[in-house]
Amino acid sequence: MDLKINKEIVPSAQMIYDGVQEQTVELDYILPDYYPDIFRLIRCQTIPVITSYSVNGDKLSYELRCDINILYCGEEDSVLRCVTQRQSFSRTVDLGAFCESPEVNLKPKTEHINFRAVNKRRLDVRGAVSVKISVSCEKQQEVISDAFGMNIQVKKTPVRYASKRITLDKIVHISEDTELSPAQSAVQSIIKCECKVSDCEIKMISGKLLAKGEAIAELLYASENNGKGTVEAMKFSLPYSQIIDIEEIDESFDCTLTPIVINCEITPSAGKNGENTILKSDIEIRLVCCAVKTSTVMLATDAYSTVYPCETSISTIKTEQQPVTYSEKRTLSAKLADEDSVPQTIYSMWCTPKNINTRVSNDGKSVVVSGMLTWSMAAMDSSGMMIMPDRDEAFEETINISENINGCTISADVCVGDVSYNISAEGILTAKTVIDIKLSISSCSTITAITELSVDDSIKKERDGDYSIKLYYGAENEEIWDIAKRYSTSAAAVMEENELDGERLKNGGMLLIPIIN
Repeated sequence: MDLKINKEIVPSAQMIYDGVQEQTVELDYILPDYYPDIFRLIRCQTIPVITSYSVNGDKLSYELRCDINILYCGEEDSVLRCVTQRQSFSRTVDLGAFCESPEVNLKPKTEHINFRAVNKRRLDVRGAVSVKISVSCEKQQEVISDAFGMNIQVKKTPVRYASKRITLDKIVHISEDTELSPAQSAVQSIIKCECKVSDCEIKMISGKLLAKGEAIAELLYASENNGKGTVEAMKFSLPYSQIIDIEEIDESFDCTLTPIVINCEITPSAGKNGENTILKSDIEIRLVCCAVKTSTVMLATDAYSTVYPCETSISTIKTEQQPVTYSEKRTLSAKLADEDSVPQTIYSMWCTPKNINTRVSNDGKSVVVSGMLTWSMAAMDSSGMMIMPDRDEAFEETINISENINGCTISADVCVGDVSYNISAEGILTAKTVIDIKLSISSCSTITAITELSVDDSIKKERDGDYSIKLYYGAENEEIWDIAKRYSTSAAAVMEENELDGERLKNGGMLLIPIIN
């Protein structure tokens, strides 16, 4: 009987690029005539955003935008002014290999920023931002799933893998006007604007994905109250819904949808009374959709013939599963000031996470998430000057996972809620917030599977005697397959002869090894 071989095509995950690119940021800015002279610099912030990217052959190209915001006070009043400038950079990465349908992950962050006033009308900014880049793709691997004939014995193992992966982006634009309440002062200038996005609610309907969510705009704006400059905080939400066409998708796919803010512009506009009481929002969100279909296949990991010499070629295959997500909230607090350093008036307080890292605990059943929280405030000191100090505090939190996660790929995202603060009777200023730690854990299976199998039927294996049963003293936990392969018999025959019910020996002892031809 000829040897018959069944093969399967299994996609194997492969990281083709993992690195960091740095981009310098430089700004030499002269104030327009309608801006007052610089008296005191308050704050400078650079916000890097990836606006678009594409892969062409073995090249990754992306557009990096840096929004630079500089806050200062003039000499004549204490009203905060905001200088906003935008710089864009086109960057290219040599991936070193061609990849069809790559999965691209780009994470920008500010490394450092320095700013100074060259004179009363001129600002100088120097800094750097970095982009962490990872690109992976699927490599199709042909492996043997089963074989028949020529007394072949095949050891098989079930493998779960992502048999099909669909990724796509969808851009959502939100444009809406929001009117201030009568109790709120008119806007002179917006000094801080940030948009956050909530988790998307998704629903699958015959080849389409319905996504619903909301963008939450948080801003600080400068206003004038009784002739004095002040700062007011405001927050409002803007809902959105989007239909995403994915022709090949059905209920067998697991879907994740990640919203990313790529543009958030809020500009003040005059209302009916002629004052700036209307906020015009222009928000752009990228919805990153990943749909994965998981399948199970039996793969041959070892083989031999009980009669003929046999040769195999082995390949290592790494298969990825759909990421499992975990979310856990923790309450964190920090001491920000005491006694004379406590501001006279606090207008707003917020918190920003940075430098987030993850590691698996020694027992392999929990994830340690660490990083920094930057606590910031807009306030007025005892001399009546506007201040916006920052304070960095390290944190480390342990998230328990129900299963072993050694060897898994783990990423973490930390979202910060509203910040509350308290000044004690002893004059100590403390702040508190709730952070939402979201983990994405991708399990990977690494197995050695047979890619080539050949049997030489021109000769037979030589035996050391003419017998039908051999005695063997087995060791505890020894695998039946290894014993059968050593004596060119079948594992099923050894198990049947010795009335074994497992693939390993529970206890050491004498075994009867039946010899088959």
